[in-house]
Amino acid sequence: RSASHAGSWYTDDGEELTTEISGWLDQVQGVHPPYPIAGCKAVIAPHAGYSYSGAAAAWAYKSIDTTGIKRVFILGPSHHLYVDGCALSRCKEYATPVGNLPPDLETINELRDTGKFEDLDIEADEAEHSLEMHLPYVRTIFKGDIGSRVDVSIVPIMVGAISRQSEVVYGQLLAPYLAREDTFCVVSSDFCHWGSRFSYTYYYPEPKPSSEPGLHLSRAIAPSSSHPIHESISRLDHEAMDILTIPSSSASEVHLEFARYLSKTKNTICGRHPIGVLLGVLATLEENKEVHPTIQWVRYEQSSACATIRDSSVSYACAWIRF
Repeated sequence: RSASHAGSWYTDDGEELTTEISGWLDQVQGVHPPYPIAGCKAVIAPHAGYSYSGAAAAWAYKSIDTTGIKRVFILGPSHHLYVDGCALSRCKEYATPVGNLPPDLETINELRDTGKFEDLDIEADEAEHSLEMHLPYVRTIFKGDIGSRVDVSIVPIMVGAISRQSEVVYGQLLAPYLAREDTFCVVSSDFCHWGSRFSYTYYYPEPKPSSEPGLHLSRAIAPSSSHPIHESISRLDHEAMDILTIPSSSASEVHLEFARYLSKTKNTICGRHPIGVLLGVLATLEENKEVHPTIQWVRYEQSSACATIRDSSVSYACAWIRF
């Protein structure tokens, strides 16, 4: 699979990209607990163009303790193709400007043999950015310099617009793989896509702790002068992040509460289904292996500060997960 978004969503110059990623990682300072996180088994990170979210993603990737990791699952949403379930690539290699990555064909074939996965053709694979945008970071974090031998392999999975029940089923299916000590998982998601161009203008008229319900802004309904739109978006996203913080309750309870939140707010978190699959994994491990997971959010940014209905923004949030 070619690096189809290189040269537009991020630079296609390998040395320049290495310098950018290294610089963003160096900028991650003052975290508690200190990085890398011992036992970190997954991250949630954004997938926008690197000029927007490349620096934010570093807050997730620097948390990773790469010791002993041989396999990286990457779960990303589908932005262009309707997928009634999850889909696997048939590619034998993934190109990035900082060096290629091999897929774990044995694991991919095992998943394919379950009959639960569709196959992606090359056109659909290369059209989707949610998986590709993580590959340069994975290549950099797990195996150093351009041209060096790669010991880590990847299992890219495109997650369709599935129900919460299906998220549970896929979580149960993936849990034995992610429970392995040599396996890591990247969950690809941006947060709120706000603005008329996204057909989403949900707005809280008052800041917390007000319980005044949200509404949808329009040309006829303007925001309150006391509560800027970008602050409302932050409140909306942090409601989701608070729900998704563990320990607070069990992963299965968090999964249910997250679904209720999405039903209520319709927040345009594009990776909500990959996040749901991860919660399905965690719930399975809680039940079967008495695992006690942790999800900790470490970074939140917006692409711009919306002030009027004419503005738009995308939010980026990063978390590390230990289980």
